[in-house]
Amino acid sequence: MQDQHCCGQALRLPLPRGARVGLLGGSFNPAHAGHVHISKEALRRFGLDRVVWLVSPMNPLKTQEPASLADRMDKARQVLGGHPRICVSDFESRADTRYTAETLALLRRLHPGISFVWLMGADNLAQIHRWRDWQKILNDVPVGVLARPGDRISGRMSKAARVFRCARLSARASRLLPAAAPPAWCFVNVPMIPLSSTRIRAAGHWPAAMPLGRAGD
Repeated sequence: MQDQHCCGQALRLPLPRGARVGLLGGSFNPAHAGHVHISKEALRRFGLDRVVWLVSPMNPLKTQEPASLADRMDKARQVLGGHPRICVSDFESRADTRYTAETLALLRRLHPGISFVWLMGADNLAQIHRWRDWQKILNDVPVGVLARPGDRISGRMSKAARVFRCARLSARASRLLPAAAPPAWCFVNVPMIPLSSTRIRAAGHWPAAMPLGRAGD
């Protein structure tokens, strides 16, 4: 029991008591200004105290090998430039969780006083029904959806949006999301930067010769 307690303490994120924390997951392969932009918008629109980038060791839905976790973490920190309310974490690697539902369950157990909000782009809302235990995700934590170029309609018409249509908060009530009892989700339209990690890799800005880690994007 003592070993489990110590392990749990080591995994805990450095978060202030009672904070409202947005979680932005992904492989960040590589992190870019678009990630910073939606994180700042999430802080403002959802009334968050912190945003944590959960840099995943792999994405089970992807087959392409990313750069190593260490390289992606370093790049993410460089892009953030020391933002005081956004931090980068390798929690999933340290906790050995593979799926978002597992990660959220563990974070909620380790941080019972924190109000977590899962953050995603509208493109992810359009395909979240493919994720393992996707309905558990929406039933466990509030979800904040930020529109991305070309994905507004697909997100609003998605299977998840239809199944949880009664749990949707209006954009005007977006700052109430962290305190809402799940299931609760909110879709907000924000000025977006048309960047993606896929385009950056395709343009050759992320060296193909970097050491490879586990599969993901």
